[in-house]
Amino acid sequence: MANILVIDDEKKMVYLVEKALTESGHTVTALSDPRVALEALAEKSFDIVVTDLSMPDIGGLEVLERAKNKGDVEVVMMTAYGTVEGAVDAMKKGAADYILKPFAMEELVGLCQRLAEKQKLSALSRMYSGDLKSIFCDRFIGKSRAAKNMLELIAKVAPTDTTVLLTGKSGTGKELAANLVHENSSRKSQPFVAVNCAALTETLLESELFGHEKGAFTGAVARKRGRFELADQGTIFLDEIGETSSALQAKLLRVLEERQFVRVGGVDAVKTDVRVIAATNKDLKKEIAEGHFREDLFFRINVFPVAIPTLAERREDIEELTKYFLKKKKYPHITLSGEVIALLRAYQWPGNIRELKNILERAMILAAGEPIELEHIGIEDETETMPLETPTTGNSPGKIQAGGLENVERDMIKTALEQAGGNKTEAAKLLKITRRRLYSRMKYHGIQ
Repeated sequence: MANILVIDDEKKMVYLVEKALTESGHTVTALSDPRVALEALAEKSFDIVVTDLSMPDIGGLEVLERAKNKGDVEVVMMTAYGTVEGAVDAMKKGAADYILKPFAMEELVGLCQRLAEKQKLSALSRMYSGDLKSIFCDRFIGKSRAAKNMLELIAKVAPTDTTVLLTGKSGTGKELAANLVHENSSRKSQPFVAVNCAALTETLLESELFGHEKGAFTGAVARKRGRFELADQGTIFLDEIGETSSALQAKLLRVLEERQFVRVGGVDAVKTDVRVIAATNKDLKKEIAEGHFREDLFFRINVFPVAIPTLAERREDIEELTKYFLKKKKYPHITLSGEVIALLRAYQWPGNIRELKNILERAMILAAGEPIELEHIGIEDETETMPLETPTTGNSPGKIQAGGLENVERDMIKTALEQAGGNKTEAAKLLKITRRRLYSRMKYHGIQ
């Protein structure tokens, strides 16, 4: 809803307009003295100004000029039939629209509603165009037990307005889970606004969350709506909330409790109706014990916790995930060999799904349109340090030529491959190392 200033020297008109707009959910300041109204306009922040065009001493055009100097303010002129030309002139100077007296209050309410929506959509457009991450999410991939357990919890909480806390390691897909909650809620037609609390300094994050007034700090050349304001009627996703400062946590607590906030440099409370989804990769109970996170805020956001499983906890989803990512990139070979899939499943995945996507993207570049092979999968693990052992078939030792250490290793690998008939999996077993280790050393020695 909008914060509206109504100005008219006719007290009855002021009363009627104020009543109609207030009943529609807007916050209204109604004044019959234009001078007092200009003082209010200078001191406070308004989204829309509804003013009479013809008033004694101070006319609507002066109000328009003062309002436009404040920045993002829409001005509606109320005018009688005989002064329509003046209203048209006002529109040329920046007024949003005019309305002829006498008018039905429903007409003015509808006009103000459209202007409020226009302002919000414009601000959302600027926000989305400035975000590096897309606000849209891919469909969830996975049929593992861990994935199903998580989806069952999301299915239960999504239709409610309950605050959700998503916990999980970095790269597990917490924003995707937040999107799933929003898309399956009654707010799905309204904005989904994400904020990475770890990406900004405390000052910038406060401005990003709550907005700021013109002149609030150096560089604040115009009023800016914050994410809580833009998410009104929708969902706000506070990613990595555990990275916020104690001072900012206190302000977040107020928003959750009172559903209102004050812009940086402002004095007026701005109401907001949002569903809050928070996420963290930290142990917030430990953070509370160490004095880094407010316990009262934790209880406000931990109403319905949902743990996001790591990729290591859902290894059976890896093959389906790789096919999805390769298909999305329009790679011609979306089916990977059994050796490649086995390697991916054996890896520990400290970077989770984000790391899997990055590894596949690198592999696609290295493979240059050809099928992705083991040498294209650039992952290293603890098996890389395992020593080579003399290959054997039964109890028969392999024949190894004497020489330098590198020559010995090369001959061991060649012998194992010969004994295994070229089968790298069997050769790796003979050497008692992993296939990845074997492939790495074959590449090092130039063995085809």
